Amino acid sequence: MSQNWKILNKKAVFNGYFQVYKYRLQHTRYDGGLTPAFDREVFERGHAVVVIPYDHALDSTLLIEQFRPGVLGSNESPWLTEFIAGIIDPGETEETVAHREAAEEANCTLKNLYHITRYFVSPGCMTETMSLYLAEADLSQAGGVFGLEEEAENIRATVVSLQEAFARLERGDINNAMALIGLQWLQLNYQTLRNSTDVFFPHV
Repeated sequence: MSQNWKILNKKAVFNGYFQVYKYRLQHTRYDGGLTPAFDREVFERGHAVVVIPYDHALDSTLLIEQFRPGVLGSNESPWLTEFIAGIIDPGETEETVAHREAAEEANCTLKNLYHITRYFVSPGCMTETMSLYLAEADLSQAGGVFGLEEEAENIRATVVSLQEAFARLERGDINNAMALIGLQWLQLNYQTLRNSTDVFFPHV
């Protein structure tokens, strides 16, 4: 079948820290017909970069912990364990964001970057995508509390061995997409990383 869609109307219904738009839509059906026109609100979140710092010498990564208001609607703690991440501002490249956020959130200097994947966070209602990167990093002096005061950030950065990070994953301590996806990727590629990082970061 030919998969087509129409945006019949789009209007802003909220404009604050983020934006929400109301769409009137119509698209083709699998039987060849068309759906009736329907309305959907879409949260315009923008796009972001996630970074998995990896220190081969220490066989360690760096995790951050910070307050996330989106969790307040649940019975779980709003302090989440994540990887370094940040929104791409106009004019920035993904690589620029990776380096900027590593400095702001963890006082961490990245070396080479390897792009793993790009995924939609919640495509039923949100525009946001995440580009996930592995980064070479010296974590021997990393760790502490960081963040931008003007953004009310209070971020704790902790260096953990990959085995401890995997244990947290297995215990169910990790409950957000960026950390789940990143740690599962590390598990799948762990032996390759340990044998040689040159597979991901060719050194001339």
